[in-house]
Amino acid sequence: MENELNIDVEEIEHKIILRLFGRLDAQTSLILEKQIENLVKDGRTKLFLDFSFVDYLSSAGMRLLLSYSKKLKLSQGKFVLFSLSEEVMEIIKLAGFEHVLTICQNEKEALIEKHSK
Repeated sequence: MENELNIDVEEIEHKIILRLFGRLDAQTSLILEKQIENLVKDGRTKLFLDFSFVDYLSSAGMRLLLSYSKKLKLSQGKFVLFSLSEEVMEIIKLAGFEHVLTICQNEKEALIEKHSK
């Protein structure tokens, strides 16, 4: 149970919100990768990840986030993270990824059309 990730998918005005619950580590990042890959294959390019209930992020999880952030930017899509805990944000900052990933404080801010990154 402790190495688990659940994902709820919601669509709001052609924007896909992935609500994550649990840990994003080497094992569970495969679950998220499969979900994202299926959405991208279906032509979904505006993805928003809700980290409200993510309590752990590993380097494997960060690689996945970085990879899809780059892929979706190249295809004029969006890949936005929001509602990160202090612990998860600290991990991202330690890796220097806060300047590469699009990170918003909350869902309202994330769903606004304009993002500089």
